[in-house]
Amino acid sequence: MAEKIRYELEYILKTSSKILFNCISTPSGLSEWFSDDVNIHKDGTFTFFWDGSEEQAMLLQKKAGELMRFQWLDDEDTDCYFEFKIQIDPLTKEVALLVTDFAEEDEKDEAVLLWNNQVSSLKQALGA
Repeated sequence: MAEKIRYELEYILKTSSKILFNCISTPSGLSEWFSDDVNIHKDGTFTFFWDGSEEQAMLLQKKAGELMRFQWLDDEDTDCYFEFKIQIDPLTKEVALLVTDFAEEDEKDEAVLLWNNQVSSLKQALGA
């Protein structure tokens, strides 16, 4: 398997950080934009469903109102993860969603397009 590289994307969203955190941390919020459906299990595993397929991820880190970091179970023996982080500009008070993910070099452009589409769905869900 080729080595995955880390990349970060930033999206400015017209919403409050509280509403955005709900969208990145709860099954109902995530199922509005990230996947078709989400289940959380007692062991901290999240199951994400898309068009008949499913993927499982472990919640690695959570900071209330600020951050959610997951690792796909397929990536368990790696340092790869995907993360949603909320950042508020101290001057403008703009709310930004920072997405950190990993992809193989030749798949990065496709992965960025996928995130752009997902965040476009998030903006629609927020009415932003």
